[in-house]
Amino acid sequence: MKALRFIKKNAVFCIAALAAAVSCFFVPLDIEYLGYFDLKTLSCLFLTLAVICALRNIKFFTILARKLVNMTGNLRSLFLLLIVITFIGSMIIANDMALITFLPLGYFALSVTRQEKYMAYLFVLQNISANLGGMLTPFGNPQNLYLYSYFNIPTGEFCQIMLPSFLLAVFLLVVACLPIKPIRFTLDEDFPEKLNAKKAVLYGILFLLSILIVFRIIPFVVGLLIVPIVLFIVDREALKMVDYALLGTFFFFFIFAGNLARIDAVNALVSSLLQKDTLIVSVLTCQFISNVPSAILLSRFTGDYAALLLGVNIGGTGTLIASLASLITFNEFRILHPEQTKKYILIFTAANAAFLVILTLAAKFIF
Repeated sequence: MKALRFIKKNAVFCIAALAAAVSCFFVPLDIEYLGYFDLKTLSCLFLTLAVICALRNIKFFTILARKLVNMTGNLRSLFLLLIVITFIGSMIIANDMALITFLPLGYFALSVTRQEKYMAYLFVLQNISANLGGMLTPFGNPQNLYLYSYFNIPTGEFCQIMLPSFLLAVFLLVVACLPIKPIRFTLDEDFPEKLNAKKAVLYGILFLLSILIVFRIIPFVVGLLIVPIVLFIVDREALKMVDYALLGTFFFFFIFAGNLARIDAVNALVSSLLQKDTLIVSVLTCQFISNVPSAILLSRFTGDYAALLLGVNIGGTGTLIASLASLITFNEFRILHPEQTKKYILIFTAANAAFLVILTLAAKFIF
């Protein structure tokens, strides 16, 4: 039963491990395997995840978001604020962490205002905002961090590539909130949590250090020496809470992608497809194997990083498995409202299909 629970909770990790193992039969272990791994990506991902876990342990994001929510006066403003919080949160703490942090806040806000009938729609929009909000920054989504490092993309060029789609996503999310009626309400709930200011400052410094490492200003080895030691002393629980399954998924997909690139027939097929249309191929691939694996796999077969970067970010919308973050949202909603699962899937499918089509067509027009 424990094994089944682990597989269910970490399905993508298990698939990645299986795929890597199968690929090893076609490409036996040799010295070239050492060249598969992007140590900087793995290090940066570990450091940012660890610091974010520490900030979550002192309820930094929840306290800040609750104070903001308490300032809203009507339902439409509440929707907009929650989506903006999730959107910005994904730019700073990555999409999955943003959802884990802010979905409960959305549930709380609609519960105390007695507007639970909008819960499915809010969760879907928060999910889309988390997937798309992180597209502008190299550390906003795991696939961004990988491609930014793998292709050594200049920071300015990275932002320039992503900015048009980012702005369009902002516009679409605002439009999606307009059908919500501006029903007035008041929030009378008290928030007993108090922020630990000393730890908040310390973790803020560690987070800044992690960002400087992502932007290649400080060597990642420095972060690996400082961050784990400080957290081991101050908050060991944060180190335990790191999503090691995500790190493992990267590890195994590095092996799988590296091996596929060395199989001539696979190399020729995938390369030819990407030459025809890198953007569309990457968007479609995400729908079946998720955006992080797609980024790792397809990066071995194309040098068109601009189209690939756009494709694996836009491709995070669409099916439930197009992004790991979407599965987080679905599981959270299913736990809270199991009787509304069908309603959620219908809203999710319709909204994500609309965003996927509009953003893909716009990206094709730009590139």
